[in-house]
Amino acid sequence: MGKSVNKVILLGHAGKDPEVHELRSGTVVNLSLATNESYKGNRGEWQERTEWHNLVGYQRIAEILRDYVRKGSRIYIEGALRTRSWDDKETGQTKYRTEIVVFEVSLLSPAHTSEEETGSSAYRNGNGFVPHGQYAEPEITRQEVPY
Repeated sequence: MGKSVNKVILLGHAGKDPEVHELRSGTVVNLSLATNESYKGNRGEWQERTEWHNLVGYQRIAEILRDYVRKGSRIYIEGALRTRSWDDKETGQTKYRTEIVVFEVSLLSPAHTSEEETGSSAYRNGNGFVPHGQYAEPEITRQEVPY
């Protein structure tokens, strides 16, 4: 079988504050990211389209997103697409959600927290790059899933 690639690169703004879930296996963060695109419409007028992306971060990436990203923060991420499914408890229907699992992140907005709150000045002023080798997706049990 030939080589395949599953890589996503995005630069945009956080659509809301990160949703943090503390599990036995570690921290998980969900976050929406908006990217904008300008294009000319059929009549030559400029229009803008916003695309929303669902991000998920685990362990150290989740901690960085939790501590330093707020609604409106500009961030650069690299990750991979993942689609998961579950049975809705109310309807019994199978639901699907496609997300981007974040492997690397760079913070491009000024920090939103103070050193007194976090005890550290790391990952400030765009120095939030986390190398790919430091990512590890945890094993999450069904009981830990918040939906």
